[in-house]
Amino acid sequence: MSQLCDLHTHSVYSDGSWTPRRLIEEAERIGLAAVALTDHNTADGLPDFLAAAKEHHVQAVSGVEFSTDYHGTELHVLGLFLPEESFPKISALMQTYAKRKEQSNIDLVNALAADGYALDYAKIRDATPNGQVNRALIAAELLRQGYVRDRKDAFKRLLGAECGYYVPPERFSPFEIIRFIKSIGGVAVLAHPLLSMDEAMLRTFLPEAVACGLDGMETIYSTYDEETAALAASIAAQFHLKQSGGSDFHGENKPDIQLGVGRGNLQIPAEFCHCLARR
Repeated sequence: MSQLCDLHTHSVYSDGSWTPRRLIEEAERIGLAAVALTDHNTADGLPDFLAAAKEHHVQAVSGVEFSTDYHGTELHVLGLFLPEESFPKISALMQTYAKRKEQSNIDLVNALAADGYALDYAKIRDATPNGQVNRALIAAELLRQGYVRDRKDAFKRLLGAECGYYVPPERFSPFEIIRFIKSIGGVAVLAHPLLSMDEAMLRTFLPEAVACGLDGMETIYSTYDEETAALAASIAAQFHLKQSGGSDFHGENKPDIQLGVGRGNLQIPAEFCHCLARR
């Protein structure tokens, strides 16, 4: 039996290019013991994900990656092991944020179009299975039309908040989201903490997060080197947090990241999944 898992992936229901079923099929093919679907701010893909898992020999972990704001810094919190009965509650919570986000993305596309970029929000929206647009999909369209060299270039020159086109929507605080995840019976995990924060900010953030119910944090992640992973594991231990790990797989939308192995450097113990499930 496999001793590895991947607890952070995305599908076509947010900004990934694979269906939930394909994620399950590939997880089984490469021998993962468990895989989590954690689309951004939506549980819409989870019913398909769970249905596909019933036909395969891989544990499916229901998740959502929530976008939050911490003093102007965007932090992501994963809700894992979310009960099926909680999916409508997640959708209801996200409806308010989805309206804010949609208007932010409409304004972004319109601002770019006004400056000569041939973008049409309706076309970008209609190309997604659930009509949910984010900046990664806008970046993909900019790349398709040859305006940028790659996704990183798009965010650096056009899509970052500092570029003048994008005004971020008002977000929930991470503490609100942690409390919400706990209230619906889920497990709250801080995603890629040392990607969004430096060590000092992380140490300032964690006491309140733990008090709100934070269960764990990612200590293994595709872009972490050995030193960063070791630091994350040390901080998790100091704050009595369980470890998690994920590739942040997006399919062809992040072609350098592969399911289960990231950039070839990941080995996420299945024990991480078992420990988180036990709370």
